[in-house]
Amino acid sequence: MPVADTSQLISGVAERYASSLFELSLEAGSIDKVGADLDRFQALLDESEDLRRLVASPVFSAEDQQKAVLAVAERAGISGLVANFLKVVAGNRRLFAMPGMIRAFRQIAAEHRGEITAEVTSAHALSQAQENELKSALKGVTGKDVAIVVTIDPSILGGLIVKVGSRQIDTSLRTKLSTLKLALKEVG
Repeated sequence: MPVADTSQLISGVAERYASSLFELSLEAGSIDKVGADLDRFQALLDESEDLRRLVASPVFSAEDQQKAVLAVAERAGISGLVANFLKVVAGNRRLFAMPGMIRAFRQIAAEHRGEITAEVTSAHALSQAQENELKSALKGVTGKDVAIVVTIDPSILGGLIVKVGSRQIDTSLRTKLSTLKLALKEVG
């Protein structure tokens, strides 16, 4: 199966699951709690290579994945809807799509609040002042409140990559250096 087809499959699965979780959290009046629990699970994924391997690997049985993920969730204080959601996702062998489900849930929740989400990649963590400045600048451009999801990627060296919907602004140092290298090759 070509890569594009796989990513579309994951995207479709992620959106369906996230949409179901959002509907349940809306009925329960717990959108913020569910969002916070999902953020906590994403942080655990970001921090632990072992957890990423467990989530992504088809080698583990659904039962093993369920037990492990529920134990991790319990230790992290993740309960209620998100704990049940993780159990169902693991039972259905869809844990590999969990990062996409979390992104999709954030997007649905932001749209529900009348916000748009900007995915920001930075070489290092942003201070609260920097985040507020970025939100303000993006609100000026889009005319809407903007929720920011920051991913740290030291390989971009410096600057930011900001993605709002299908628009992407890349001010990363890595991209600027690549462009410069290309320009120098053309001159030489």
